[in-house]
Amino acid sequence: MATADSPKPRIVQRLEAQRERHRQRGLLVRMLYTIAGFTVLIAGLLMLVLPGPALIVIPIGLAMLSLEFVWAEGLLERALMQGENARRKAQETTTTQRIITGIATALAVAAFVAWALLGDVPLLPF
Repeated sequence: MATADSPKPRIVQRLEAQRERHRQRGLLVRMLYTIAGFTVLIAGLLMLVLPGPALIVIPIGLAMLSLEFVWAEGLLERALMQGENARRKAQETTTTQRIITGIATALAVAAFVAWALLGDVPLLPF
């Protein structure tokens, strides 16, 4: 959650303001919005193991659900704060850390290619 020295993300503040307008909508619209929010959230969670932009879709689903549910607002706020912390930490990495990460990634790719070529691993399934 946000503390006094780190305010809530701007999108959470906008959703809090929009919540009151959303509560004035009809019950059917709110139910459809909730169903759509759960659908988007579940799709995002599935994208954690399936191909797709899970880290974009999950917050969209949480944003939709945060108009109805306080727990979704809390999860969205935590996810956005974690994303902001990760972005800040990535910016704070040193050149040495970036070089070591690049070398490790290149070695991992080279090891996989060597294993695929020398280990008689079929590259195509047929």
